[in-house]
Amino acid sequence: MKIKFLGGCNEVGRSAILVDGKIILDYGLRPSDPPEIPLGNGSISPKTVIVSHAHLDHSGMVPSLMSHTGAPDVYMTSVTSDLTRLLGRDTIRVGRDQGFSFFREEDIRRMVEHTRTVAYGERLTLDGSLGEDYNLELCNAGHIPGSSTVYLKKESEDISLFYTGDIKTGVSRLMESASPCDFPASDILLIESTYYDREHRNRKELEREFIDSITETLDSGGNAIVPCFAVGRTQEIVMVLHSYGLTPYVDGMGLSVFSLFRNQPTFLKNAKALNDAFGDAQFVNSKRRKKALLEPSVIVTTAGMLNGGPVLYYLKKIREDPRSKVLLTGYQIEGTNGRRLVEEGCVVTDGEVVKVKTQVEQYDFSAHAGDSELKEIVSRFCRNGTEVVFAVHGEHTEEFAAWVRDNYGCNAIAPKIGEEFIIE
Repeated sequence: MKIKFLGGCNEVGRSAILVDGKIILDYGLRPSDPPEIPLGNGSISPKTVIVSHAHLDHSGMVPSLMSHTGAPDVYMTSVTSDLTRLLGRDTIRVGRDQGFSFFREEDIRRMVEHTRTVAYGERLTLDGSLGEDYNLELCNAGHIPGSSTVYLKKESEDISLFYTGDIKTGVSRLMESASPCDFPASDILLIESTYYDREHRNRKELEREFIDSITETLDSGGNAIVPCFAVGRTQEIVMVLHSYGLTPYVDGMGLSVFSLFRNQPTFLKNAKALNDAFGDAQFVNSKRRKKALLEPSVIVTTAGMLNGGPVLYYLKKIREDPRSKVLLTGYQIEGTNGRRLVEEGCVVTDGEVVKVKTQVEQYDFSAHAGDSELKEIVSRFCRNGTEVVFAVHGEHTEEFAAWVRDNYGCNAIAPKIGEEFIIE
């Protein structure tokens, strides 16, 4: 089996892995400014694309693969299919505003036409134009609704790989966690590394600190701005706020994503709790944003890394207010406005550097596995016969690979973008 890495190596973003020159696992973009795309974009003509989940860094460039003659077959869960279409159209809109264009509406339409949705635990045989048979199985990854791990077995060589995508085995309100004991054994493991060497805090303690900070802000007469990823994080945070009796304003694409989730309740941990939380929230559009700031309020809004979206409007309005706060809820990729705000106290919008003097706090509401969870996944696979481990999707992949070698003695690699490996 030949594996080539087109992105997502020693970085978070633009995950893209080419298998045997004809199957692509994920095809994302890195939401930096400007966005970064996988190696070789425009020259890759896969026969099959398998999408682990619908965050932009894993699915954002899939429509660009449809412009070739003979669009590839695309496999993903039904929720991921709906979300990838929604986010693809938003990427076109953002590209018009920011001066980039990776694909067209026609490419999204072709992607939908060539997509086959896959249920968790369903075992498929991929053949057709591939020239040989591969078995495919998707399992719940616990990351966001519809997220999946990918098991791929090449029958002719009797060799298999398991790709975690983004995975979470810990507790959240929105999702049932992944269950590694249900994963099939494989010869090769490709595992995300986002939180290698970092543990997540106890979720109840984290929620309590988050809520206390928001309550303090409201009591002082300020506004609590909570930037969130539209897919998964917005819905999780609204559920947290609702459970503590707080009614937020909700602005941005997270509302559209909620509507998609509501239509596919089997992918949710507790559909009623999600519906109740959004039933009590106050929805905001561009005409009501000013009103949301006229009183002490908590505003959940996109984008989670501050690269565009309504959040930039709110930051400009509250940036001088010492009573207000910005409460970041997730990982901030290097090169994004979110990382810039944390490290430099400013953001860039419309070419202007905007200094944000209000308080900035960061909370780890991560939908990724923490250090001990990642290590347990590796341990389980190595005990079940995995011989090669690739550490991807993280800023400390070299250290993670070294830990695997030291503890399990198997061949553990932190690949570089463009590197190709043949596993026999």
